[in-house]
Amino acid sequence: MAELAAPAVHDWDFPRGTASIRLMLRFAEDHGVPARELRSAAGLDDPGGPGRADAPDRPVDARHELAVVRAVAARAGDSDELALDLGRRYRVTTFGIFGFACISSPTMRDAMLFALRYLDLSFTFCIPHVELGEHGISLVLDDTRVPADVARFLVLRDLAAIHTVMRDLLPQVRLQRLALRHPAPPSVQSYVDAFGLVPSFGAASHRAELDPALLTLPLPQANEQTVALCVAQCDALVAHRRERSGLSQLVRERLVRLGGVDAGLDEVARQLAVSPRTLRRRLADAGTGYRQLVDEVRRALAEEMLDTGALSVEDVALRLGYAEASSFIHAFKRWTGMTPAAFARRSSPRARPGR
Repeated sequence: MAELAAPAVHDWDFPRGTASIRLMLRFAEDHGVPARELRSAAGLDDPGGPGRADAPDRPVDARHELAVVRAVAARAGDSDELALDLGRRYRVTTFGIFGFACISSPTMRDAMLFALRYLDLSFTFCIPHVELGEHGISLVLDDTRVPADVARFLVLRDLAAIHTVMRDLLPQVRLQRLALRHPAPPSVQSYVDAFGLVPSFGAASHRAELDPALLTLPLPQANEQTVALCVAQCDALVAHRRERSGLSQLVRERLVRLGGVDAGLDEVARQLAVSPRTLRRRLADAGTGYRQLVDEVRRALAEEMLDTGALSVEDVALRLGYAEASSFIHAFKRWTGMTPAAFARRSSPRARPGR
């Protein structure tokens, strides 16, 4: 199959707006979880966190949204029905100027091309690929880089969101087939409610198939002048975000090379040939902070080392630069909600959950 166009990003780790976080906070409250509890669990109110997640124009690091996803799943109930219900809350208007550009595009093909070109203005974690074949259009979701503990939840959230937005653009959209890689749940009614059909499970990939005739159908709200204006605004927005996010990734790479040992902001700034003040400001512009990045790298490295089962908690703490194991245990519990020992027992050997 030929790919319609390559997605602009190949990983979920890109800055994003706060609309998705705000949507999930409202969703959690609808399920009886107070927003303040969710904010606390996700670290949104921490000094190193994103600050006001209710500020619509403020970009945040993708890991903040991931923390909210984990908190929603943990407190509202990690189920397929919940993930699908959450995904259906995402409407084309949720995506701001990105969504406005899609709905103003001439045809569904144009909207798909735009969405792939500006994918880092979306809230997706699973990377979509659109394949064109003789008998249909295939939307394939790649979740290979999504953290295993929330991979199934995010596949269903993202797929339900994409399907809902496509129907906002063109109400005639219907899936012809849907295949999912994970095992079948006890009930498929929530899938029928979300997609209008019963999927096949245990497939080789997450794949939704549509009628190719949909590509050329005109969109009801197409407007050539509006979409041109939206493209100009999206160009400026992604240029700004990509410039800011580049430095965040450089800091992560430096910290990984140091094995998670905190060299201090001043030293990392010196290595990157910027002043500490500039580094602090540009990280804030990207929706993150130095302490947040240190925690992210340490958490990722800690989970990798604990997964192997070859190192004790004390050894992991030492390798990450902690003077005492108790400090590492406290930090790990803050990151994950469990102790390192409990994590090692649960995830060794680590496998994707087969709920």
